[in-house]
Amino acid sequence: MNAFLKWYYRLGAPNYFYPLAGKLAPWFATGFFLLLLPGLYMGLVTAPADYQQGDSFRIIYVHVPAAWMSMFVYAAMAVAAVIALVWRVRMAEIMIISSIPIGASFTLIALATGALWGKPMWGAWWVWDARLTSELILLFIYLGIFALYNAIEDKRTAGRAMSLLTLVGVVNLPIIHYSVIWWNTLHQAATVSKFDTPSIHVDMLIPLLIMAAAFQFLFLWVLMLKMRANLLEQDVANGWVKKIIWQKQGKLEQK
Repeated sequence: MNAFLKWYYRLGAPNYFYPLAGKLAPWFATGFFLLLLPGLYMGLVTAPADYQQGDSFRIIYVHVPAAWMSMFVYAAMAVAAVIALVWRVRMAEIMIISSIPIGASFTLIALATGALWGKPMWGAWWVWDARLTSELILLFIYLGIFALYNAIEDKRTAGRAMSLLTLVGVVNLPIIHYSVIWWNTLHQAATVSKFDTPSIHVDMLIPLLIMAAAFQFLFLWVLMLKMRANLLEQDVANGWVKKIIWQKQGKLEQK
């Protein structure tokens, strides 16, 4: 067995993943704050005002990364769902249930900031725009998966049902992405991905990409914390959890 496969199988063991996640979380938190501060400063202070929208465009430095992350988190859940269903890896199920509140939060932030942006631009807090509606459906999918998991008492059965529903919901991701192309929509078309004919000035683009990277680190940071908490909750009676508790109690007694 090569080193990668050995590491992969070890990663699926709760007693190996739990301490690893504890070591990784501070690094992800550091990356988040190191990127967040310059990203916000560049986006809110140094980036030039938009020639049409003025300074109101600056909400994109939260809205756009949150919208990207709402889809990225779901795509990561879909990959984990395949692993959970095909190889029956329980850590993949833990990853899905831990990602749901994070992805739902990003989706809610995207919708809320979109409403704040839409009011001065479109004259309304909400319109039944194709992209807005499909993003709202994504939020409902997140909530539906979470409700399904918690409605089933046996967590292995719940994990399989949750994984199946996650894969079904993947169909909404291309709808969100291509909605501005497929339908006549108020939402502006792609700007960042048009590298051949860019529609955004580089001074606006750089802080946007920095904020997107910051949100990636935020997701990984919170994911590590959520997975550790869910592991402890599910395996509280298992030997590896008791061992960790004994070790921590021993360290406290030594102090």
